[in-house]
Formats: sequence, C-alpha cells, structure tokens
Amino acid sequence: MDVVQAVIDGVKGASLTESVKPKVPPKDKKDKKDKKDKKEKKDKKAGGAEDASGPLELDPVPEYVSHRIKLFEQLKAQYDAEVAQKPRDKINITLDNDRIEVGTAWETTPSFVARQISKSLSERVVIARVNGELWDLDRPLEEPCRLELLDFEHPEGKKVFWHSSAHVLGQAVERRFGGHLCIGPPVDDGFYYEMALPEGRVVQLADWKPLETIAGKAIKDKQPFERLLLSKEALLDMFRDNKYKQHIIKDKIADGSTTTVYRCGPLIDLCRGPHIPHTGRIKALEIMKNSASYFLGDPNNDSLQRIYGVSFPDKKQMEEHKKYLEEAAKRDHRKIGREQELFFFHELSPGSCFFLPHGQRIYNTLQSFLRAEYWKRGYEEVSTPNMYNSKLWMTSGHWQHYKDDMFTFLVEKDQFALKPMNCPGHCLMFKHRERSYRELPWRVAEFGVLHRNEFSGALSGLTRVRRFQQDDSHIFCTQDQITQEIEGLFDFLQNVYGAFGFSFKLKLSTRPDGYLGDLDTWNLAEAKLKEALDAFTSASGSKWVLNEGDGAFYGPKIDITISDALKREHQCATIQLDFQLPQRFGLEYMTSDGTAKPKGSDDNPPTEAPAPGEADSKQAPRPESLSPGCARPVMIHRAIYGSFERFIAILTEHFAGKWPFWLSPRQILVIPIMPAVNDYVMEVQKIFRAQDLFVDVDISGNTREKKIRTGQLQQYNFIFVVGAQERETRTVNIRNRDDQATQAKGDLVPLDEAMRKLLALKAEKRLENAI
Repeated sequence: MDVVQAVIDGVKGASLTESVKPKVPPKDKKDKKDKKDKKEKKDKKAGGAEDASGPLELDPVPEYVSHRIKLFEQLKAQYDAEVAQKPRDKINITLDNDRIEVGTAWETTPSFVARQISKSLSERVVIARVNGELWDLDRPLEEPCRLELLDFEHPEGKKVFWHSSAHVLGQAVERRFGGHLCIGPPVDDGFYYEMALPEGRVVQLADWKPLETIAGKAIKDKQPFERLLLSKEALLDMFRDNKYKQHIIKDKIADGSTTTVYRCGPLIDLCRGPHIPHTGRIKALEIMKNSASYFLGDPNNDSLQRIYGVSFPDKKQMEEHKKYLEEAAKRDHRKIGREQELFFFHELSPGSCFFLPHGQRIYNTLQSFLRAEYWKRGYEEVSTPNMYNSKLWMTSGHWQHYKDDMFTFLVEKDQFALKPMNCPGHCLMFKHRERSYRELPWRVAEFGVLHRNEFSGALSGLTRVRRFQQDDSHIFCTQDQITQEIEGLFDFLQNVYGAFGFSFKLKLSTRPDGYLGDLDTWNLAEAKLKEALDAFTSASGSKWVLNEGDGAFYGPKIDITISDALKREHQCATIQLDFQLPQRFGLEYMTSDGTAKPKGSDDNPPTEAPAPGEADSKQAPRPESLSPGCARPVMIHRAIYGSFERFIAILTEHFAGKWPFWLSPRQILVIPIMPAVNDYVMEVQKIFRAQDLFVDVDISGNTREKKIRTGQLQQYNFIFVVGAQERETRTVNIRNRDDQATQAKGDLVPLDEAMRKLLALKAEKRLENAI
C-alpha cells in the first residue's frame, strides 16, 4: 500500500510564508564585495556553518533515534534469516531488448545485471522496474521477470533520485534539530521535507548552510538505503515518539497489513520507496527555499516547517539548473504581468484575478480564437447558472467526492454551492427535453465562471486560483461516434496549439482499480480511444504512451501535455470518456427504431438534497431505467486551454512577455516627434483601431527617446514614429520590436500598405514579428 503517497495526495496546502534562496549578485557587484567579505567568509569556513550560535549537530542524539535503530536491526536480522531460507532457483531475466540473462532467485539484483552489461550503465542507472513495478537496484529479484534499468533522465528515475535526496535532507534536519519528520516527497522541481521542530522553532536562511553541510556528510558516507517490510504493530512501536507518523499509520494502514520503512544512516522513515542504492550517488544537493505549512494541508492541524531542495547526480547539472532558474525567474508571469500591467491580485479577494485592460485584451483574443473554431466545428455555445442546489451535486457524485473543494452556503435552509465545473449543468440541458439520435453528436461549449475552494497557502499567481474560466465543452454522442469525435478533437488540438508554437504529447490512461460500470463497456471505450490514437499518430508520425490504471473512475481519458520554451511540460488539455454521468442523470435519446418517451416521466434528478447536518452523506442516485426505444449517450469531456488563467500564465512565460502580434495586447504604439503632429497621431490611432488593432499613443511631455524606450520595455510589436513629413505624405516610420535594423529612421510606409501588412500578420497568426 502506498501509505505516504496517499497522505501526499491529500495535502492541498502549499506554503504559508516562504523564504527563497537569495539571487547571486551580478559579477561586477559581486567582485566589489569580494574583498570586503573575504575575512567573514574565512571565519565562517572555519566554523563550518553560517549559524555559529551552537554545535552543528545535536549531542547527544534524541532517544527515539536509538530506539528506531535498535528495533530496525532486530527485525532486519529476522528478515535476513527468512530470506536465507528461500529457494535459490534459476530464473530468466528479460531485458528491454529481449535479451535474456540467467540469474538466481533471492540473490541476483538489478545492480548485478547492470554491472554485467557495462560499468558505465551500472554507474548511471538510478532505479529498476521489474514486471512494471519500481524496484531497488540492490533488492534481489524473486522470480522470472522483465527488467528495465532507468537513469536520472527517466521521469521515474528522477522522482526516485529526488525522493532519496529528501531522506538525506530529513536526516540532516534530525541530526541538527531533532523534532519530528512528517512527509518528504519528490515534486516537479526537486523535493521537500516537512517537519515539526522543537519548541515551535522556525527555519531561517541561516539554517540552510548547516543543513547542507550535514547532508554533505551523509552523502560522503555513501550510506546504503535498506528496505524492510513491517507490520502495523511494529511500525507503531518504531515511531512511538512521532505523533504525525502515528496518525498516518493508524489512518492509512489497515489492521493486519504491512508496509515498508527505509534506512539510510541514522534515519529510518516510513516509506514505500524504492530508493537509489546509496547516498553517494548524489553529487550535488542544495536547499532552495523554506516555508510554513499545515499537517495534511489542513489549517486546523499543527503548523509545520517545510524545506525544499534539489539534487543531481552530476555537479554540472546543478549549475545548469541554476541558469534555468534564472531564466525562469525572468519569465515569471507574475513579474511580467506586473511590468506590463496585465493583471493583479488583491487581499480582499484572494485567488481571484483582476485583469487590467491590456490583460483583458489577451483574454478576449484567446476567447475569440476559440469561438471562431467552435463555429467552424459545429459547437453550440451555452450559459448555465453559477450556483446550484446541492441535489445536483449529489446526483453527479461531486458532493460525495468533491464537497470540500466547493464553496457551499445555505439559501432559505437549502444547501447550495458555486459550481466548480460545468458538466452537471450540461447534463441538465441535455435532459430538459426529449433527444433524438439525429441530434447527435451534440457539441456544447461554455466559458462559464467556476470557483474552487483552494487553501490560501496553495494559491500561486494565475496557476492556482479560486475563480477562473475554462474552455469547457462536452460532446454527447453514440458509442459508434466516439472514434470520429476523438479524431476531430485531435485536429482541434493541432490547430489551437500550433497557433502558439506548441507541440504536444498524448497519454492514454486506462481503467483504475476502483472503476464504476461494467468491464465490457470499459474495454469498448479503451478500444475506441486506442483506435483514434493509432490513426492520429500514424498519420502525424508521433507516438502515444499507455498509462495503465490511471483513468478517471467514470471512464478512460487521454491527457495532453505541451512543452514550453524552457522545455517544461504542462498538462492543459484533456479528453475524457464518461459513461457514469449520463447514467446518474438518466440521460437518453431515441434511437432510429425508438418510440416516444412515455408521458409523465420524471425529468428531475432522482436524489433529494441533504439537510445541512447531513452534508457528508454518501448516498448515490438510483439510475433511471431507459425508456422503450432509447439508449444512453456517451459524454466526452474536453478542454484545450484548461483554465484561461493558467493558460495565460503559461503563454506569458513561454513568450517571455514578447507576444506574437495576433495575441499581443500592445500591437502598435504611435509616438509624435513634436506636439504639432498630435492630431495626426490620434488620427492614425483611430484608423488602425477601426480595424480591431490594439493601438496606443504617447503624447505625454516626455522626450521622443524616452517614449521610444518606454514602448520597447513594454514590448510593443511595432512603434510608429511620426512627424511633419509623415503627416504630409500620409505615412509612418515603423520600428519592429524584433528587428534591430529598424530602430533608426527608415523608409516611410504608406498607411494603407502598413494596414494591409499588419492585418495579414494578424490573420495568419504568424509567430514571427515581421511584415
């Protein structure tokens, strides 16, 4: 059982307050400080830590450390004795290239196999995968198997490497502060460890260097990661002094079951694993930031300390990562949004964005782009209410599974909620009258306002908000229409993402363990998706990836990820097949040989709203039986941008604020050489605005040079500089943001020619800023 992962998945809160690694000063400023700081640095080096207020490590160590080690060694000896009695049968080990190696059960390890292949491979590989299961490199193989050897560049390898690094950081925390560790998972850009420090101590910047020093000692010691399977009773004894581990064990581990712990040096931690062979594989580790958080992400629980870090198997990779972070900081959408006056947030409405005029221009352009595509592709746009009685959410199942993430309130003693998604409302639309097979597929789209009750600590710019809009659509179709609809969505994706210069990857997630519905329906749905994926990828020369067991509980799905200018992957689009909502809402359509629905049929959802005191009810609706001659539609959930807010954040960082002309909120800036031509400036603005181009003017009292410089900093695509000659000849002098050769006075361009070229640039959605 993945105990710790279950806890991590439940943690919603991010940081409450945050300290980040200070930026390295520019080289010239740094050089000026070198002499001044030289003596201080020598003193610090002699002390081995920035915080000289006490010893680097606790002495004596906490009693719970000795207790854990004693119990671990006792139980490990018993386990080793049991393994020694296992039969040493010969087993076939099948490698990726179908080469077969012969090994011995309970003796041969993936590390041994890697060394037999090549020394460089054995040094490079991070983790193994045995019959699809991640496996420690030094854990003996138990039966005939297929073996994969994964390095750091593999996504699973990177997760394992960073997870192991989190254990090293956790060890450093215990050795320096004591306290009680909670969870330490890998994240997208490294790892963190969460802990409660003695006497409510708060981690400071001055603590980072000592922690890194202790971590360095653990790395130098090449401490092996040792795995041990323990009973629930043994776990409760091992972590008797840690109330957080006690809570996790009691809450997540069933009586009579087992889970694993891992040891490296003095640290023993509740952990599924697997891990790297030993700490010496880590060649570079640094702390990046620290913050406060809540245990399990719940503000009603204890406040904890969280320390984030990153690590690599090569010191060069750490240097490259720091350069990447510098570039990412320059592109941060929050920074660019502030500098370009696109949006802001206010404490009186946390997690809800205020889009300023230029930011709303981007928002509207994105929406207009999709509206044009909807029209071409046969979508119908609708609008549904923002708040519903909770009986709707009981029917859909969201009340049972999603209520804590919704804004709920009482209206005349009835429980209501703001909608966090549009799909249940679209089901009501489908059901509100009889439907015929001739109407299918029915493609319905909505830019509805949604609200989700994110914890304040999880809010982060435009990427995590409470109020947002999605490019949400649902397709109601027959089972025979699934393949053609999915193929149409792939074409939709290509057209939309291509306009931004994005490529995308496709991943099919199949039936999970806790699926709803019958197996035959799932098999049919997955076969339809595979058929559509095969057709698309064979035509485009791409590949799709199978992600077994990770589908939604109501149907399989295709996850689509895009890659930005920094090669970061973002999942925006999703295509999900849903057989459950049509059943829960009793949706149906008359088939070609069908008869009319009997009069008097109930069109209302079949579930009663819960009383205020019964909000946690697990009641599920009884499916309505089909009317004679009718069939259930299939529902396809589809989004391409995802949320507009998050997509704008991705685009801002992808383009680094240098928007392509068709999407730019600042397409043209008109600047006069002298006040005498201000009337011509205003006329040019009026002419180009009449063609729906975003044109601003600067007729302030600043100098021409300052106006031009300000326009360049604001990333206007084109700056028109006009004077008496331009007014007389009805021309403009054009400076191109991305063409240095145009930054001085050049050939004058007639207004009609400039208009024609700019409208073509906009219509063609070219990414290159050239006319």
